Amino acid sequence: MVTQAFFELLKQFFKDPVTNRFPVTHAPSSIHGTLKAVEAGKAKINPPVEIPPGFRGKILYDRDACIGCQMCLKVCPSETIEYIKEDRKVKFYMSRCTFCALCTEICPKKCIRMSDTFIMANTDKYGEDMIVTDSGPFVEQEKKEKEKEEARKPSPPPEKKAPPKPAPKPQTKKKGPEPTPKEVQKEKVPGPAVGAPQNKEVPAKRAGTV
Repeated sequence: MVTQAFFELLKQFFKDPVTNRFPVTHAPSSIHGTLKAVEAGKAKINPPVEIPPGFRGKILYDRDACIGCQMCLKVCPSETIEYIKEDRKVKFYMSRCTFCALCTEICPKKCIRMSDTFIMANTDKYGEDMIVTDSGPFVEQEKKEKEKEEARKPSPPPEKKAPPKPAPKPQTKKKGPEPTPKEVQKEKVPGPAVGAPQNKEVPAKRAGTV
């Protein structure tokens, strides 16, 4: 019985190979000799496949930014990291590394990172290329680059202030008709003092009354 897997397998016979022929099309007699010839500029290699984002390659270590907290040693599952007590620094043995990136995540100073370098073939696992002691002050360089970028950014336009509100006009009382001289005199005449006895008129007696 013909299944779908059979047709998928049949398609793969006529497709181009997915793997990249790296470093050369035909296998050389010595890979290490070929890579050394490439470094010297005497030979060329096929370009590798495009490295995807988040690739975990050779470790980068900023020695100057390291504070010697040893948090990376506690999470490393393969004892890749060695602590140097005299310097309060660390070094990495890439021959033991499992590329789990746990050390990069726990580092409080972010001085450990994973690069996109994957060519690390070497016959000596303790050679200079297989031990990472210092990759340069990339933490400080990134800070300076960020400061430059911020300085290049145009400053935001100043906020437009709202015009001041006009002061309220003083309210003026409407003038009425001017008082007459008689009304002015009446206003000036003082009334009787409070509590003063008032003269009441006594009614006149009628004739024939006692």
